[in-house]
Amino acid sequence: MELVGGIEKREIILAEYDPAWPEKFEVHRGIIAGALGATAFRVEHIGSTSVKGLAAKPIIDILVVVKDSAHEHAYLPQLEAAGYLLRVREPEWNQHRMLRTPEKDVHVHIYSAGCAEIERNVRFRDRLRTHAEDRQRYEQTKRALARMDWPDTNAYANAKSEVIESILSGARRSGML
Repeated sequence: MELVGGIEKREIILAEYDPAWPEKFEVHRGIIAGALGATAFRVEHIGSTSVKGLAAKPIIDILVVVKDSAHEHAYLPQLEAAGYLLRVREPEWNQHRMLRTPEKDVHVHIYSAGCAEIERNVRFRDRLRTHAEDRQRYEQTKRALARMDWPDTNAYANAKSEVIESILSGARRSGML
């Protein structure tokens, strides 16, 4: 993984759900759609700010699907011109790219069409939206992890993997996914 600008240590602060988060997503969806046009096959609000009632870091996560995320020339110059900055380049993991606003309050995740991570993100979001017990379990885990000291936000995100996989696995076993 390449972190453009290097590792950043930031305090993990969870905020109570803010009804303005979906509105903020819609503003950025419009910016992204305007910048990319038909290059963006799909633009989705993902992450905790997309789940009503869930505490979250106040960062809007946006999933964008393009034909091939490895071909940065097809989308990166347009998104940079729209004000987003490349932060993460992960050719070894789903050709994932992540851009963010200079204010660091919006993260734009780029994936190639057909990547399994797209549906995994959407399924997890939808599961949390419809199952209060999973939403509460996830929030409790996030609150416990947020109290710990992390070298960067990626380490915090990785620490949530176990509960995310457990929720997705339980949903599959119950036939809910």
